[in-house]
Amino acid sequence: MVLPENNHNHRCRIVVTGGPGGGKTTAADMFRREIGERVVVVPEAATMMFSGGFPRYDEEHARVAAQRAIYHVQRNLEDVQAAKYPDRILLCDRGTIDGAAYWPGEPDGFFNAMGTSLAHELTRYDGVIFFESAAVGGLAIEGGNPARCESIKEAAALDAKLRGIWSQHERFVVVHHNTSFFKKISIALAMLDEMVTELLCRKETDAP
Repeated sequence: MVLPENNHNHRCRIVVTGGPGGGKTTAADMFRREIGERVVVVPEAATMMFSGGFPRYDEEHARVAAQRAIYHVQRNLEDVQAAKYPDRILLCDRGTIDGAAYWPGEPDGFFNAMGTSLAHELTRYDGVIFFESAAVGGLAIEGGNPARCESIKEAAALDAKLRGIWSQHERFVVVHHNTSFFKKISIALAMLDEMVTELLCRKETDAP
């Protein structure tokens, strides 16, 4: 396990991630609506870029270029929001580590190419909530996201790869697939609330 370091100056930074079609974006938006201005959601960089016209090709050099760009956009989106709202909860729709699962080759190659390491990137986040993809249960994952192009088989494989990487974080919890999307989101919101409460209490206790 890698213990998170307090290398940022905001209240807490939590990642919601997982395989395609897991419900993370829906849960993040609902949590923000419920909590209000205490939460800032950092949008998913990949969706922003591909929806905005960034080219998406299957060739290896194109996939490498895309993941390089996504990593830097994601990192800077988080840092801008953290600097702008230091007293708010930062809820990240995916994180800088996700690109390792989409990288053509082993995850270590991704981190080396970005000039970083898995251990270092894990310290950026106080907690991780992993949304298991509906593809794990054999269900369709379209969900109305035009930037999503994975098949059910590909989505399930990505889910497993992402979980293997993110699960090395010290504070990692899983929202398992559920045939009822409503029940899954309800469970996820309860987990988010519990994690935020725990992190904020810990930071208050550790404060000088």
